[in-house]
Amino acid sequence: MNLFSQPADQQAMYPEPPKMVSSKDLLYLSDMLSWNLLASKKMDWVAQTCQLPDIKKECEAAQQMHTKHYDEILKFLKQNEGGPMS
Repeated sequence: MNLFSQPADQQAMYPEPPKMVSSKDLLYLSDMLSWNLLASKKMDWVAQTCQLPDIKKECEAAQQMHTKHYDEILKFLKQNEGGPMS
């Protein structure tokens, strides 16, 4: 079964990231870093200024999630630094 024979609503799943990262992929990863950093900062600000404990807790959890995603993307980029690029 090749990639083109899959239904349109299904995406191919890969067990691990590809060894080569294109320049377009690097730009997208850079955007993802920016989005997660901004979301983390915003959630931290909301949590610090929020007076409602339940909302504050959810904002803190969202801030931690975005920080984790940022760290994971950065770790991936650092592991592949100097590796093969296309």
